[in-house]
Formats: sequence, C-alpha cells, structure tokens
Amino acid sequence: MEMLLASFMTDATPLDPPAIKDEKEVHPIACEWRAMLREVVMRFARRDYDLEGGIVGVEPVSPETAQHIRGSVEDYGATLIELPEEAWQTSISQWSGTHWNILLDLWTAEEGPSDLVLGGRITESEFGPRLSIHMVYVP
Repeated sequence: MEMLLASFMTDATPLDPPAIKDEKEVHPIACEWRAMLREVVMRFARRDYDLEGGIVGVEPVSPETAQHIRGSVEDYGATLIELPEEAWQTSISQWSGTHWNILLDLWTAEEGPSDLVLGGRITESEFGPRLSIHMVYVP
C-alpha cells in the first residue's frame, strides 16, 4: 500500500503549499494532494466519471455521483482537459474541523480556465490523504 500511495505523493519544497488547518481562510491546494487530483481530472477528461478501477487515495464514486458529473460536463458543452499547472493558482482548500473542503478549477479545450469546478472533501488517514468527490458543477 505504501508503494502505491507514494506514486501520488510529491517532494515538497519550501515553495510548495502544505495542507493548512485554518477554518478562517482559504488556502491553495496542498502539494501532496495534487498528483491524486490530476489523476482524477485526467480520468474525467477521458469520460471515466466513475473512476473505473479506482485511484489510490480516492473514495469510490457512486453511480449517482458519476451520472451527475457526466451530466454537468455534458451540459456545460466544452471538452474537459487535464489540469495545467496554472489550475493550482486559483483552486482552493479550507479546513473545516475534520476535513478540508476543496474547489478545484477545471479547464477545457475550448476555453482554458472554465466555470466548472470539482468539489470534494479531503480527510487524513493512516495511509495518507483520502479524497471524496462530491460533484462537478458551475458555482
């Protein structure tokens, strides 16, 4: 399990944002979560909304949530693409006492930065961060 989890971890430098437990302010998405989130978005860009086969650190997506995500992306009418580095400049997390709520800005082929966001929750576990995906939507 540790080897699989290590594939989603990155070496943090002093410039990389850590996971900050601050209930009063939003903060950038922690560096240690970024590879996991990139994988999720890459799979969504390939229309794998239920994350078939799973992703280490990501809770299974229910059929209802997968259908909602598919509908949101299709209704939006643009083509999701993998996250560019610039996505981290506007995506945010905020500690909520037991977990971080995240809003990850999504990008499309037609627009670049889009109005779509991935909303979810990250919790701490003995095996590392755990992502629960709630929805993709336009806030």
